[in-house]
Amino acid sequence: MGDVQRQRPYVPARTLDTEFPLIDSDPHFRRVLRYARREDYAVGAATAAAAPSFMLVWERFAPSYVGKGGFAPIMRLTGVIGITAGFLQFYNRSIFRFYGFSENQREREMDMREMVDKVKRNEPLYGKSTLSPYMQGVASRNSRYAGVWLHIIPWFNFVNHEQHGVDTAKYYQQAERELEAERTKAL
Repeated sequence: MGDVQRQRPYVPARTLDTEFPLIDSDPHFRRVLRYARREDYAVGAATAAAAPSFMLVWERFAPSYVGKGGFAPIMRLTGVIGITAGFLQFYNRSIFRFYGFSENQREREMDMREMVDKVKRNEPLYGKSTLSPYMQGVASRNSRYAGVWLHIIPWFNFVNHEQHGVDTAKYYQQAERELEAERTKAL
């Protein structure tokens, strides 16, 4: 009786009705950074520079008269806040494409290429994990669609797991087609 293992239920990822196709409902942190576009970097940099720039302009038009010793710590704090806001804006723009909230054709092509290459190399699609399947599920449920609430609480996925809300059969089918094309081309 003590050796009986209970099977925990699988909780599938919720599928949202979006204008563009879902790529991944819980992308890994590094993957979100890798798939970012130049525009994301530009918007993030502009957001990061906005707060310190605003403080400088504000000081020029309505001086605080605290002197250099009092203004420098405020500028450092404003710089840190600006950099944090810039990074979150950059990350948000990139992760929204994974969710299908904004145009994601480039990311879909990158995703297909990356996953098909992994299938051809016989690697796990979403990386290897040292966590138990149960803990992978917990991590997935905690960070799934977390980018939607990034402005409330920054929460990122640092765990490799297999629960991403997409049918992975498309990667295997595409790999089969490519391998078949390579085989017939070699003949």
